[in-house]
Amino acid sequence: MNPMEQSLPRSQESILATNKVLKNTYMLLSVSLIWTALAAGFAMVTNASPGAGMISSFAALAVLWFVMPRHENKASGIGIVFLFTALLGYGLGPTLGYYASVQGGEQIITTAFGLTGLIFLSLSGFVLTTKKDFSFMTGFLMSGIMIAFFGSLALVAASLFGFHFPMGMLVISGMFALLSSGLILWETSNIIHGGQTNYIAATVTLYVALYNLFTSLLHILMAFAGGDD
Repeated sequence: MNPMEQSLPRSQESILATNKVLKNTYMLLSVSLIWTALAAGFAMVTNASPGAGMISSFAALAVLWFVMPRHENKASGIGIVFLFTALLGYGLGPTLGYYASVQGGEQIITTAFGLTGLIFLSLSGFVLTTKKDFSFMTGFLMSGIMIAFFGSLALVAASLFGFHFPMGMLVISGMFALLSSGLILWETSNIIHGGQTNYIAATVTLYVALYNLFTSLLHILMAFAGGDD
C-alpha cells in the first residue's frame, strides 16, 4: 500500500481530534465565564467584603495548584473547573463593586469587558486562520508570568506596611495584559498543533489568561480615568 494512503486516515483523525478539543474547550470556557459572572454578581449583591474576596481568590489558587492537576484527566475535572471559576468570580465581586461605585466606573467595567472579548476573539481568530506556531513563546511566557506574579505579591505586601506604588501596580498590570495576550496565542496554537489534547487543561489556561487580561485592563483604565489611587 502507498505510504501516503496510510498517512491520510491518521491525518484526518488528528484533525477531528483537534476540532473536538477546540469545541469542548470553547464550550466549557463559555460556561465557566458565565458561572464567574454569576458568582461575582452574588458577591456584589451580598456586599462581600474585600477580605472575603481575597480569601476566595487565594482558595482559587489553592484549587488551581493542588487540586486541578489531580482531576484534569477525569470527568470530575469539570466540577473542579466550576469550583475554581466560582471562587475567582466571588473574589472579583468586591473589586467590581468598588469600581462600580466610582464615577464612570460602570462604563470602565463595560469597556474592559469589551476589550477583553475583542482581544480574545482577534488573537484566537488569528491563530486559527494562520495556523502559526507560537510554541517558541513558552520560556518567555513562563518566566514573565512568574516575574509579574511575584512582583505583584511584593507590591501587595508593601501596601500592607503603608507603602504604595501606583506606578508599580500599573506596570505590573501592563505586564499581565501583555502576557495574558501571549498566553492566548500560545495555548490556542498548542491546541491546533496537537500539543494540548486535554480540553479541561486548555480551558483553565485560557480562562486564567482572560481573567488576568480583564482585571489588568480594568486597573489600567481606572488608573488613567483617575479613579484608582
